[in-house]
Amino acid sequence: MAMRATAVTLVGLALSVVQALSESSYPSRPVRIIVPSEAGGGTDISARALADRLAQSVGQQFYIENRPGAAGMIGIEIAARAPNDGYTLLIAASTITIVPSTNSNVKYDILRDFVPISQLINSPSVLLVNPGHPIKSVKEFLATAKAKPGELSYASAGVGSQPHMAVELLGLMADISIQHIPYKGVAPAMTDVISGRVASMMGNLISAKSQIDAGHLRGLAVSSLKRSAVLPSLPTVSEAGVPGYEAIQWFGLFAPAGTPAPILARLHSETVEALKSPEMQQRLAADGTEAVGNTSAEFTAQIKSELEKWSKVARAANTRAQ
Repeated sequence: MAMRATAVTLVGLALSVVQALSESSYPSRPVRIIVPSEAGGGTDISARALADRLAQSVGQQFYIENRPGAAGMIGIEIAARAPNDGYTLLIAASTITIVPSTNSNVKYDILRDFVPISQLINSPSVLLVNPGHPIKSVKEFLATAKAKPGELSYASAGVGSQPHMAVELLGLMADISIQHIPYKGVAPAMTDVISGRVASMMGNLISAKSQIDAGHLRGLAVSSLKRSAVLPSLPTVSEAGVPGYEAIQWFGLFAPAGTPAPILARLHSETVEALKSPEMQQRLAADGTEAVGNTSAEFTAQIKSELEKWSKVARAANTRAQ
């Protein structure tokens, strides 16, 4: 019995040494970052920028795997089931705090199944209309919606997505009714607004700016409380007629729960340094976004606050999970 106990102890010590060596050499192979949206969207663009910078700083590949669908739930569930060894990460948008209040089929708990590593960036959205539409301002948008309740349409990336709930919040605060047309992602939603099939949408600034610059979309206002440096002529929704309105989209980095603390610390340190780099600062500024790089505790508090906020909006707009 003594010999057996000694053998078990030695095996345990050996495994501990192996684990410690593995953590100290992290990452020793490519790291997968799951993005639960299609390529070309705001989350994807931000994730690729960070992945490129991390690869440069640690000398190992960080690659993006797009897993879109179901307002991000498909990709998030895949990340939640991944091994907690630091080689599968998740970069998700703030939609991750909305969907639990709007969909009863959510199979993950963001605070139970993940460790929030750091909030990466804040990005305002833009209230957009087809350039051929007669609406040219927020005032006209609100007046049209009030005059013809339910006739003015807006596209979104799906029920429970951030673009959906941002307009629901606008509807509640402005007391207007707009017809919701959900799509399976930002790209097809924006395509139909550009073509004129749908009148409007709330689009993330990262993916909307190029379309505004090209004249394919007309921006009416930004969703932040301050104007965007890259679209300074656009007012905020708050100053344009809905005081206090704010719907910021953010992107954050997560690891599966149980990921070793040394690996989490390395990821946090490298991520914050990447966000501070001149290359990333220039890239983010060009997109009109703001780097955050906060602590895990601060990011967790932000998530809890957002879960509560969007739960209230979902209940008020009658879009809560059934």
